[in-house]
Amino acid sequence: MAIVDALPGPYSFDPATTALIVIDMQRDFMEPGGFGETLGNDVAQLRRTIEPTRALLAAARAAGLTIIHTREGHRPDLSDCPPAKLNRGDPSLRIGAPGPMGRILIRGEPGHDIIDELAPAPGEPVIDKPGKGAFYATDLGERLTAGGIRSLVVTGVTTEVCVHTTVREANDRGYECLVLADCVGSYFPEFQAAGLKMIAAQGGIFGWVAESPAFIAALQPVKEPTWN
Repeated sequence: MAIVDALPGPYSFDPATTALIVIDMQRDFMEPGGFGETLGNDVAQLRRTIEPTRALLAAARAAGLTIIHTREGHRPDLSDCPPAKLNRGDPSLRIGAPGPMGRILIRGEPGHDIIDELAPAPGEPVIDKPGKGAFYATDLGERLTAGGIRSLVVTGVTTEVCVHTTVREANDRGYECLVLADCVGSYFPEFQAAGLKMIAAQGGIFGWVAESPAFIAALQPVKEPTWN
């Protein structure tokens, strides 16, 4: 078992039964000129996660960790987008409306795709989800079960919405979740801070929180001592 220095205490995991989940690192959320910025959000708050996540992906790939990416978006006919989600905000900036990178949050549009810096490697699955949580109306649960996965390392955006929803869903399903603080982001610093505190509160009510360098270090094989 590998061990990570985390809050509220050490996080133990077996790399063979652990998956890295990279949530919604999409152009519409992350890039200047995208949907997120048109709503008045500061995308720099999300873009600070790119370099830590890129380093994390490299380490996870080198260690042979299971890696799964997600994208939030809907069918072009919006048949999988309920009114409770669709009818929010300015009508000209709602899901399916024309946006700076194509129709907003529609599968196949340029803005729906994952940013180039964090593009999935060949063979890494990309799960398209119509909701905020990665388990809702997807085959994520089946994939994890088939792979014998018991622990999840969660990254992505945004901390208080899709990350939190996925961690809560995973916790209810019995997964041990570690959220990497420098690899998740919110447009709102106060939401970022509160969201991370809520995960690790009360002895880890939803999971653990750590920094990515601590997790990367735990992935490194232990070197046997050499004797002269």
